[in-house]
Amino acid sequence: MSRYDAKRLPRQTGAAGWNAILPPQDALPVLDRDLTADVTIIGGGFAGLSAARRLHQLDPSLKVALLEAGRFAEGSAGRNSGFMIDLPHDLASDNYAGDALEADRAAIAMNRKAISFATEVAGDCALPQEMFDPAGKINAAATRAGDKHNRDFAAHLERLGEPHQLLSQQEIQERTGSPHYTSGLYAPGTVMIQPAAYIRALSAHLAGQISVFENTPATGFEKQAGGWLVTTPKGCISTGKIILASNGHLESFGFYQRRLMHICLYASMTERLTPEQIKRLGGTPRWSVTPANPMGTSVRRISGSYGDRILIRSCSSFHPTLETSQMRLRNAGWVHDRKFRERFPQLGGVKMEHRWAGMLCLSRNGSAAFGELDQSVYSACCQNGLGIARGTLQGMGIAELVLQGGSQIARHFQAQPLPPKLPPEPFASLGANTYLMWKEWRSGKE
Repeated sequence: MSRYDAKRLPRQTGAAGWNAILPPQDALPVLDRDLTADVTIIGGGFAGLSAARRLHQLDPSLKVALLEAGRFAEGSAGRNSGFMIDLPHDLASDNYAGDALEADRAAIAMNRKAISFATEVAGDCALPQEMFDPAGKINAAATRAGDKHNRDFAAHLERLGEPHQLLSQQEIQERTGSPHYTSGLYAPGTVMIQPAAYIRALSAHLAGQISVFENTPATGFEKQAGGWLVTTPKGCISTGKIILASNGHLESFGFYQRRLMHICLYASMTERLTPEQIKRLGGTPRWSVTPANPMGTSVRRISGSYGDRILIRSCSSFHPTLETSQMRLRNAGWVHDRKFRERFPQLGGVKMEHRWAGMLCLSRNGSAAFGELDQSVYSACCQNGLGIARGTLQGMGIAELVLQGGSQIARHFQAQPLPPKLPPEPFASLGANTYLMWKEWRSGKE
């Protein structure tokens, strides 16, 4: 094709709590003129920012333009739970383990490349430990089935030669202050990120090296002599190459039609805990829990400059339109309130201050939407629920593919099979939402 128009633009539901607790952010420019670039990146999340940084590392003379549709850190990248996970994390499994040891070893090695890259970003941007904390995470169980999932995953990690520690009920309560969990599995390799702070810092850092624009949605692009013309509401970019790092909105431009699953997750964050509430809670100042059952509830406690707070993230829904509703967010909030009370009965009276929704992009077979889509048009999308690690890695890999013709990272994603097609509507939505509700019900107390 010679022209691709965006059928829809990103829309968010609820203000991102991670961004709201930070000080007001400095504005980056809106594209309000025409310009030229060697490479234009559409999307300012983990993949797009990582691609921009890697391109600049490989060729500092390259003219790179990066377009973010809204404010940096208000999009999906600033709405996740902040887990940058190194180990297998297959959301379709019962206990996160993948299908084969060698495949999992390869995935771990790739994830650790992304973590090393992000660690350099944190250093260059002077992010404090409360924003970028290599603290590891706990898989927490609250049922006998969850205990078994943890033991099975521990055995898998043993076979992989990966360090881990099984925690008793007392040990996990000493860490979290919660009497809810019966056991835990701690693994040290996860980095816990304040996602909005990371996105803000990296976008501001890159603004001194390349052309970075926010509140500048790409509404389409078309072929022209020598490359492509990217259109935005107030200006155009004549560019040689395009990188689409828009995750699920790749489909908005007409690519991977009916091959991507758009899943919304919901989160709530408490108000600042008072000193008396912190004393009642107990535990350590910062910790992070993923559920032993992948469809359960993730919980984080944060502390530092922006207060001691607890994050609850659970509930999911399928949306081919790439946006959810205020009603669904409100309903998820009621579930979050119940889950918070179950986990922290000693914190009666603590209210949620922020609630928000964020979109994930998955494929039925776990494959990415990665590679060259049209002449000099590339994609680094579909991170399958692992937005920080997988998005960072895809950004690195697509930059290496664009400038070097390939790399170990690029080949890792290019070797994946094409995501299969989804059933037609309304069967896809009915089937997906029924399956999600069943999986959440099956996760029980987790």
